[in-house]
Amino acid sequence: MKILSLKLDDSIFFETEELLNYVKIPRNRYINDAILHYNKYHKKSFLAKKIENESNLVREESVRILSEFEKLNEERRPI
Repeated sequence: MKILSLKLDDSIFFETEELLNYVKIPRNRYINDAILHYNKYHKKSFLAKKIENESNLVREESVRILSEFEKLNEERRPI
């Protein structure tokens, strides 16, 4: 476990303190859970962008290959 010094805006700190009274968990646990959630959100977002980029590459290659197959098919047709 790492020890961090953290600076929060006053409004975020006071809002967090109010919420901690309701959820009844330690501040450290609350902040760790929040960061974990935020990390998962960004990993999912980055993965979605990566999948979209790779999908575009595959689509371009598929169109190119389809075009080649169509040319081969046209060459084989009898006149």
